[in-house]
Amino acid sequence: MENPYLPYPVRIEETTIETEDRNIKSFRVAFLNPEDEKKFSYRPGQFAELSVAGTGECPLGIASSPTESGFLLFTVNKAGLVTTRLHNMGKGDILGVRGPLGNCFPLDEMEGKNVVLIGGGFAFTTLRSTIVYMLASENRERFGDISVVYGARNEGMLLYKDALAEWQERSDIEMHITVDCSDDPFCQYHIGFVPGITEQKITSSENSVAIICGPPIMIKFTQPVLEKVGFSSEGIIMSLENRMKCGIGMCGRCNVGAEYVCKDGPIMTLAKLNTLPKEY
Repeated sequence: MENPYLPYPVRIEETTIETEDRNIKSFRVAFLNPEDEKKFSYRPGQFAELSVAGTGECPLGIASSPTESGFLLFTVNKAGLVTTRLHNMGKGDILGVRGPLGNCFPLDEMEGKNVVLIGGGFAFTTLRSTIVYMLASENRERFGDISVVYGARNEGMLLYKDALAEWQERSDIEMHITVDCSDDPFCQYHIGFVPGITEQKITSSENSVAIICGPPIMIKFTQPVLEKVGFSSEGIIMSLENRMKCGIGMCGRCNVGAEYVCKDGPIMTLAKLNTLPKEY
């Protein structure tokens, strides 16, 4: 049995500054050993621990898709010691990746259904993974209509701008991108908060499931919008973040009642959350 605390060594191949405040940066990394890449079999929605030797590790949603071979993508918000150290690293530097961890979005159960993906700000990482996976030529026919509502504070805080532009050009996905406010009188996006744009654009729940990833306040006000148009609590799926540390349910820091977000989640339906203490 392999040591679950031992990370795989990876090398940074490329970095991208995502936001105008330069506090969010994406890292494209490749495994040093091909055998490790084969072992690291993941699904959209899962996360991993990204580590810097001598500093520590932090849990991050995997932003790449299993359909993108040869690399992993992590998007890092500079918020503490480890993430600041990561932001100071560049091409050729060595990191550790431990995982994949947690559960994934129930994509097999979503086959044949319309899928609504709702994201806000930095939490769009695992939604990127899911969208890329569903749009892949070998998977697209497995799903019905795909609709995306994605919001950020302003244009400069949107992630993955090249991918967003590419998806907007496609005919097999509906993109509704919004910003809270804009100084640009010719802003190409909607102006408004995610719950309001969701209410305008998502008007049917027929044969549909919804995935929500975002700050707690966004999730709080988006849930009633979805329920109003008929989404069941089983059909509303969320990705939680709750003080995860070890990633394997040993340290107990991320428990919600008897559940561990890192092991039993981070993906949970609203129906499941309704059975748990209101700690999330």
